[in-house]
Amino acid sequence: MPTTFPLVFHASPDQTIAWRNGERVSVRAFLADVRRVAAALPDGGHVFNVCADRYRFTVSLCATLVAGKTSLLPSTHTPEMVRALASFAPDAFCLHDNDDCAIDLPRFRYPDSLSHSDDKDEPVPQIDAARIVAYVFTSGSTGAPVPHRKTWGFLVKNVRAAADRLGLLDVEPATLIGTVPPQHMYGFESTVLLAMLGGIAFSNRQPFYPVDIRAELAAVPERRVLVSSPIHLRALSANADANEDTLPRAALVLSATAPLAEKLAVDTEARLHAPLMEIYGSTETGQIATRRTAQTAAWELFPDIVFTPHANDDGDGQTMWASGGHVEVPVPMGDALELIDDTHFLLHGRKADLINIAGKRTSLAYLNHQLNAVPGVVDGVFYMPDDSRDADAVQRLMALVVAPGLNAADVQRALRERIDAAFMPRPLMFVDTLPRNATGKLPREVLTHLIEQERAKKAALSFTIDAAHPALAGHFPGRPIVPGVVLLDHALDAIGHALGTSFDACKIESAKFLSPASPGETLDVAFESAASGAIRFTIRAGERAVASGSIGAKG
Repeated sequence: MPTTFPLVFHASPDQTIAWRNGERVSVRAFLADVRRVAAALPDGGHVFNVCADRYRFTVSLCATLVAGKTSLLPSTHTPEMVRALASFAPDAFCLHDNDDCAIDLPRFRYPDSLSHSDDKDEPVPQIDAARIVAYVFTSGSTGAPVPHRKTWGFLVKNVRAAADRLGLLDVEPATLIGTVPPQHMYGFESTVLLAMLGGIAFSNRQPFYPVDIRAELAAVPERRVLVSSPIHLRALSANADANEDTLPRAALVLSATAPLAEKLAVDTEARLHAPLMEIYGSTETGQIATRRTAQTAAWELFPDIVFTPHANDDGDGQTMWASGGHVEVPVPMGDALELIDDTHFLLHGRKADLINIAGKRTSLAYLNHQLNAVPGVVDGVFYMPDDSRDADAVQRLMALVVAPGLNAADVQRALRERIDAAFMPRPLMFVDTLPRNATGKLPREVLTHLIEQERAKKAALSFTIDAAHPALAGHFPGRPIVPGVVLLDHALDAIGHALGTSFDACKIESAKFLSPASPGETLDVAFESAASGAIRFTIRAGERAVASGSIGAKG
């Protein structure tokens, strides 16, 4: 007889499995929705489930499983990824809950008008442990999506082990509130499967902003478990600092997707009056370790999970291989790990993030941690171009930072106290925001595009006055200096180009000429807009201020 596991592990059909827009949903009603959606699904063996509502996603996931189909869970929904899915599974269709869905696959909209008037107690479906539930896709070394199959037995063993480690098995009811999407592996495991296989409940909403997270915590009964990421927890903490509001109490906070700073972990625990557990794992292994970050830097492996070091083929260091427990075959880990004992280890960052500059080693994760720890920095990230990971690339390590109240000198001064001079970012780019995705990550291709945009913007805000410019004649013989009116004219053109407007007629409120500018010298324009609409600007030649002033608001 094949080994089977139930679709849900709740003890009674009357138990709560979900809160949908503040309304309780019983296991009985949930299973009825699963049966109805399963019966309505079109032909096609593979389902690309993009439902944004967590309840609809979960019902669709279970309906897909009950109907004998397989879910496709890619990390992004870009047209390129959709084409890759269609190539991998030509019979795939998109199951969505959005009237504006434009994904280029056959589409089926979630049937939301489901009645529960005839709900009956029917046996919970039993699923073969060997059944492939989903293919999760990661980017391979060539950039092409790589599918990883997830069987029902693997998911049950993994998530039950996580629930046990987190103290969520065989205790009073709890409700999961997720700021991360259900399609991401972490959100899939910790907001959907953890409820199904841990016998607890989940909220259908995905709060993003601090005010929404606070409202959702208040909307569901205790015990509340907040499933989040460092970027969301930082925003929540900063908002609480600004408003001095008391957050609704949680029973537990979970974090993953990026390393969490100890200070933020301590602050989150204090504000939510709950322990915070960080989760470690990978797409290939699932969740395999946790740590309480506010108390220790060491990670603790799940029971029966083993790390075994193997020397790398190139003779440069070693790689940890994970095996045992729910991990079906040994998996090489992509992180730099240091064993403390058989069950504990330290994480030193992704191997791909390790850099060597002027004979000194560090990781981008460490540098990012130090940058984001600078007071006044809202968000920041270090970046190393692909062609610069060698000892000759001292000038190529760069950083992007969101810090409205700071200037470059402030950030650089703070960084010099935190990192080696070899890793100081050159250049340091200030941006309004970083394009993080729903889990708080910064995909490299998106970050690269932002840098290209910022460089183009910077180029548009630079100008040079040629020595043959007619305004230089007689200004001054033997030592030509660019007239102030020419500086202002070019600065207004550059600012207008950046803003997509024209300053053919404007009022210059003030202008100060601080040092002479020579013909042929590269001049950079920086500007900022005030709430009144006025624009303050500065013209520099390198680090030297040449002129500054203010343009009045357009009336």
